[in-house]
Amino acid sequence: MKLHLHEVSAEDIPIFFEHLQDPVATHMAAFTPEDPSDLEAHMAHWQKLLSDDTIIKRSILLNDELVGHIASWVQEEEREITYWIGTDHWGHGVATKALEVFLTIMRSRPVYARTAADNDGSVHVLMNCGFALHDAIRGFANARGEEIDELVYKLG
Repeated sequence: MKLHLHEVSAEDIPIFFEHLQDPVATHMAAFTPEDPSDLEAHMAHWQKLLSDDTIIKRSILLNDELVGHIASWVQEEEREITYWIGTDHWGHGVATKALEVFLTIMRSRPVYARTAADNDGSVHVLMNCGFALHDAIRGFANARGEEIDELVYKLG
């Protein structure tokens, strides 16, 4: 597996939008935009992210194919991390490897990650990368239209 990260470019954003159209992925991610099919909102959101130098954002390339993204930002004085991998690449260690590489770039600790409690794949990725369960809360999941159990993991 030849995996590397690069700075997110404007050309990557339409592929991120394609990933967001997968109903299996949005259900599993749960905490998605209110309307994942709104291309204009998606583009505006990413333009805002691209213009914010405090957000660390990388595209994930596997064998030179763009397969997802990973990012970190500060929210309420805590550094958070998120990632998205296209479903074609689930279950092959891509998210784990991308997170491992990203954590060498983004060295701030502690760092927090959130996932739907039933997202076993994401839980597995976080634990493989040294995150430990920090809290369990309830949060509204746009992709599911209801409050669900959310797990908060912490590294460092």
